[in-house]
Amino acid sequence: MITFKYDLNQDVVELQASNWCGLEQVYINGKRVSRKLNFGQNSEHNVQLKDGNSCKFQLLIDPSSELMVCRIYKKNNLIASIKQGKENLKQSRKALQNWAIFFTLSSLLLLLLN
Repeated sequence: MITFKYDLNQDVVELQASNWCGLEQVYINGKRVSRKLNFGQNSEHNVQLKDGNSCKFQLLIDPSSELMVCRIYKKNNLIASIKQGKENLKQSRKALQNWAIFFTLSSLLLLLLN
């Protein structure tokens, strides 16, 4: 799971993107306001903030650097551009692999004991 967080005046906005199943979710102050599946290179979420202003989140992969980029726009003005590298993706995949191995071995052990 890749997470981008940003403090936008009185709102805390967060975009979560699963690097496994393509699920993307946008939260404002802990409340989910947008959710969709995306299997492409680019994605966009349009939401409304507490103050009534529109906010747009663009999620894309920069082909030259292979960085995951989250751009946040408020009233069509770029507010932030947050980047995460491949290392975060590798770490989350490794954690998921370790969990799957642990679960498999635990299941096998339980079957052997019964």
